[in-house]
Amino acid sequence: MSVVLRDPDFTTANRLVEVINNLYPNSSKAIDSAVVNIIPPSDFQSENTIVRFVANIEELYIKPDSIARVIINERTGTIVAGENVRIATVAVAHGNLSITISENAEVSQPNALSSGETKKVQRTDIQISEEEKRLLVLQEGVTISDVARALNVLGVTPRDLISIFQAIKRAGALHAELVIM
Repeated sequence: MSVVLRDPDFTTANRLVEVINNLYPNSSKAIDSAVVNIIPPSDFQSENTIVRFVANIEELYIKPDSIARVIINERTGTIVAGENVRIATVAVAHGNLSITISENAEVSQPNALSSGETKKVQRTDIQISEEEKRLLVLQEGVTISDVARALNVLGVTPRDLISIFQAIKRAGALHAELVIM
């Protein structure tokens, strides 16, 4: 039997194969981004048990891969962005706004006698000011929510936010699909 994904995606197909094979070893394989072939194990191949097998497969939870997308409604000023939207390093000029967003790697080290582990963590630093500077510098890896949060603190209008996001997309620095309604 085959499962055909409504939204073909290699990551989602791979996740489906992994979940099925964890429950029924070596019983599934991805053919491409849309189709996963499943061979029921021998104890589910009779007419009486195949329905139970299919029901078991239907009940499995697979988190689909989500597309990085920003939706903008120009009429209402609504902006909706998914968590996986990222921005590459880019400079934007808009009015008298000055925003610098940077991400720095820091090392968090536990006390000597604790059983904790040393970890590398990312710290996002956002500096905002309204002055004569006309250049906005965004460092790679910054999320769109970091940018929106920084701009909202200044009371930037939704129309200005939309203009800034459109400019970032046109510059090729917005790693997401931009949908304008």
